[in-house]
Amino acid sequence: MVVFSTLAGVAIGTAAAWRGGWLDSVLSRSTELVFAFPGMLLAVLIESVYGEGLLAPVIALAVAYLPYVSRLTRSLVLAERARPYVEAYRVQGHSGLQICLRHVVPGVAPVVLAQSTINFGYALIDLAGLSFLGLGVPALTPDWGRMVFDGKTAIQTGYPLSAIVPCAAIVLTVVAFNVVGERWADKVARRDR
Repeated sequence: MVVFSTLAGVAIGTAAAWRGGWLDSVLSRSTELVFAFPGMLLAVLIESVYGEGLLAPVIALAVAYLPYVSRLTRSLVLAERARPYVEAYRVQGHSGLQICLRHVVPGVAPVVLAQSTINFGYALIDLAGLSFLGLGVPALTPDWGRMVFDGKTAIQTGYPLSAIVPCAAIVLTVVAFNVVGERWADKVARRDR
């Protein structure tokens, strides 16, 4: 899900920033429209239409996280496009597509990947929340959100460990991905100084 939203967001953001004009307006307004619609609500809507399973919420959350990557990529590509090396490549006769794919996109990739690792943590929380609500994976499929839901009754009977362990797994995984993403972003920021 995060891979799809990252790839699609990079493509949309790069196209909008590189081409500009009406394409930028159309793509920016489209992503803002998706951005305005809550991801969990979109996932619940798609889940209710297509039934229980993991595919519908994954697709819905991938679409919901696409604007984050798209807007970030657009702003990064606009900044890169204004740098002197882009004009130097143009003077040398390189096409806009070559410059964009060989130099600009690899230049913004570390920042986008750092953001995508942070998005993964948020997506994991959203998927666990959907499973907790009974809208994610089928009932007998192992899933942390489903395990928390099943452990809810055990808490009331005095055995909280069956709900605490999957909650701790979710928290630790999200924190781990956020730490990796922030470290990556710090590394990129130090490199750019």
